[in-house]
Amino acid sequence: SAGLTEEQKEFQKVAFDFASKELAPHMAEWDEKEIFPVEAMRKAAQLGFGGIYVKPDVGGSGLSRLDTSIIFEALSTGCTSTTAYLSIHNMCVWMIDTFGNEEQRHKFCPPLCSMEKLASYCLTEPGSGSDAASLLTTAKRKGDTYVLNGSKAFISGGGDTDVYVVMCRTGGPGPRGISCVLLEKGTPGLSFGKKEKKVGWNSQPTRAVILEDCVVPVSNLLGAEGQGFNIAMKGLNGGRINIASCSLGAAHASVLLTQEHLSVRKQFGEPLASNQYLQFKLAEMATRLVAARLMVRNAARALQEGREDAAALCSMAKLFATDECFAICNQALQMHGGYGYLKDYAVQQFVRDIRVHQILEGTNEVMRMIVARNLLQE
Repeated sequence: SAGLTEEQKEFQKVAFDFASKELAPHMAEWDEKEIFPVEAMRKAAQLGFGGIYVKPDVGGSGLSRLDTSIIFEALSTGCTSTTAYLSIHNMCVWMIDTFGNEEQRHKFCPPLCSMEKLASYCLTEPGSGSDAASLLTTAKRKGDTYVLNGSKAFISGGGDTDVYVVMCRTGGPGPRGISCVLLEKGTPGLSFGKKEKKVGWNSQPTRAVILEDCVVPVSNLLGAEGQGFNIAMKGLNGGRINIASCSLGAAHASVLLTQEHLSVRKQFGEPLASNQYLQFKLAEMATRLVAARLMVRNAARALQEGREDAAALCSMAKLFATDECFAICNQALQMHGGYGYLKDYAVQQFVRDIRVHQILEGTNEVMRMIVARNLLQE
């Protein structure tokens, strides 16, 4: 909490307390039984964590991007998978709050901020992941409705959530032909694929979202036609900080678990903590964690201030933090020896849960492309 205001330290404490009491005790069970812990998330929403950076007039907490990063890092120490879904939900509500008209904001945001309703972000398709601008899902205008056809892949919460923020093609090829439409569960023609079996992130379901002649009122268009790609990317800048913050929490928890293990476990008649090699490894882990945290918080401030370099800094922070934090968790598992590989020990779950952070919200290869493009543009 170095460098944080008293108010930020208070948010952090509330989030740490919630993580230790409401998330950590259930983390292993939610993972093993693949439970989507909706009630626990609604409790988090009562603390204001359902719409952290959403305006207060529609039920949000109105906090900054830095406040949000601090909260997600703390929550993630309790259950990274559940916090990561919370971060995606928050991103969706922010998109509606920011780009929606007054009617949309007041209809959709209050039940999402309370998490009475849950949201999913639908950009990726079976044939378009990193190349998001090539998406094929169409929305054809028919009177005062759009008719949606296509499918979305790897959708967090898919099938269990209520509002789908769907990027679809209303115009020609490329990013300018893409619009953003809000699709509600129960719309005829909306169906879901099988629940995917995943390495981690098991406390949130992932399914394909299938659209077959889904009729949506034109009043559900977010922003203007052709603005969808821009909305999706703006959402992702914040999403990248959020997911990097979730990685920080997993690494933070893994460092603490390792500290404890080294003090308790004895080999060759001495606690592992007296082994200088392991001392140095722990020191490196803590150093890399602090470096990653500073990068993420710096990017959060840049995004909050609307700085020109915000998108590049968000990409750098996501790239650096998710890579470093995965390495920290993996090193923590190694330092637990054979115990680290047992599901009775939380460290292996942190490793499994944050591995995907290097892939989603834009792969780390794409993050390199964004940073390089920013450096080389004339």
